[in-house]
Amino acid sequence: MISNCVEVAQLQRALVIKLRHHGDVLLSAPVFSTIKRVAPHCEVDALVYVETAPMLADHPAITQVHTIDRAWKRLGLASQAVAEWKLLAALRARHYDLVVHLTEHPRGAWLSRLLKPRWAVAPQRYERLWGGSFTHQVPRSPAYRHTVESNLDALRRIGLQATDADKRVILIPGEAAEEQVTNLLNTHGIASGKFIHVHPASRWLFKCWPTERVAALCWALGERGWPIVMTAAPDPAELALIAAIRQHLAVPPAPTLMAPHARNPSSLPPTGGASAWGGPAPTFDLSGQLTLKELAALTARARLFVGVDSAPMHIAAAMGTPTVALFGPSDDSLWGPWRTPHRIVASDRHPCRPCGLDGCGGGKISECLSTLPVDRVLTACEELLA
Repeated sequence: MISNCVEVAQLQRALVIKLRHHGDVLLSAPVFSTIKRVAPHCEVDALVYVETAPMLADHPAITQVHTIDRAWKRLGLASQAVAEWKLLAALRARHYDLVVHLTEHPRGAWLSRLLKPRWAVAPQRYERLWGGSFTHQVPRSPAYRHTVESNLDALRRIGLQATDADKRVILIPGEAAEEQVTNLLNTHGIASGKFIHVHPASRWLFKCWPTERVAALCWALGERGWPIVMTAAPDPAELALIAAIRQHLAVPPAPTLMAPHARNPSSLPPTGGASAWGGPAPTFDLSGQLTLKELAALTARARLFVGVDSAPMHIAAAMGTPTVALFGPSDDSLWGPWRTPHRIVASDRHPCRPCGLDGCGGGKISECLSTLPVDRVLTACEELLA
């Protein structure tokens, strides 16, 4: 180890590496803010997978976003080698003083050796290659510590302390996304702040609530006069999930899905009229039509976001939208909505959660999530809407 702390005055360029999924990358945003505040003269770059780059693009603390395209592997060895060499040359040209590697991805160890920064920090591992690649290693975070704080531990380890303001997760939609969403809302006659954004899908289907329960919740919210805007990624599995919800919305939900008090709209405000989907209020489908930046611009204008543990849930929290998040096998203490008014709905009847498995017994269906009652989710929505 060269020194216990980074010498801030000597810190001219830093590279933060986060090779994970969209939500993971978004939750690394406070790391960039902290470095830039501590060392305002420092240029701070990111290295992420190309599909996750929108999560950090336009962040005010970031100078450059370098990307890795996982499709390089399909180009053949020669073309992949050329792409990798160009990336390495671009990184070397930056002459980084500090590398902050936020995962245990082996690429971080090799890059640290090749880039030769004065300081390099990463999660603690005990392999010889790993240990010799970094000047500092971060002990494993204790259980129940949110991912934002765990990311910031890498900076704490080298003497860079985050302030409370640094811990905000920043996501900038950008002018083009804002304009596109404005046009979409105007086209459908939807007023900002007057709709509920429901994103029921995840790339991991074992994190999804059953479609008939999503439909029942939308029906109940519609009875309370709230238009629903539903979104999903342009993935065939996610679009199929939305199609199933549409089928369920064509008829009122089964009484067994709703608590007795959950379907009594007699004293509620008038609804917004019927829609092609059925149900008591308009339900608009924007599934597969939005970029990540447009999704952020949309959810920022919602009165409430409802979804499962997914990148859109983290996006909603970053935009400051009140959030109802349904959790099953994943750990809400690590991945819950960060710094926005929220309610977490999770089973209190399954002591095995959070297990982290892809469904009970690896069977792709998580009972702790699939059995969550509609009235509990509706109650959480009503609390935030109030």
